[in-house]
Amino acid sequence: MGEQLIVKIHPPGGGTMTFKPSILKFEQNKEFRWSGKLLLKGLFDGEHYFRLSDNKNGTTTFAHGEIFSGLLAGFSGSMLKKTKRGFELMNEAIKKESEK
Repeated sequence: MGEQLIVKIHPPGGGTMTFKPSILKFEQNKEFRWSGKLLLKGLFDGEHYFRLSDNKNGTTTFAHGEIFSGLLAGFSGSMLKKTKRGFELMNEAIKKESEK
């Protein structure tokens, strides 16, 4: 763990954002989690996760989310709405692709 990613997000109605989070956890077919920060740790931090749960009936539940913290976390509402919509579109594309 600790490897760094380069992530580019293109939220609808917003500009491209590039950041370099660190991988916190990778468990194949179960969970992928990373952590990123804005400028300095503690200013605006985000822990992003993707989880897969086997429902034991031939289906899988996909959970995707982000936990924000830091001094500026409470002031980021409008930016996060655009980002949330971008993630919803990404999740829909993942669902469509995985059901092929």
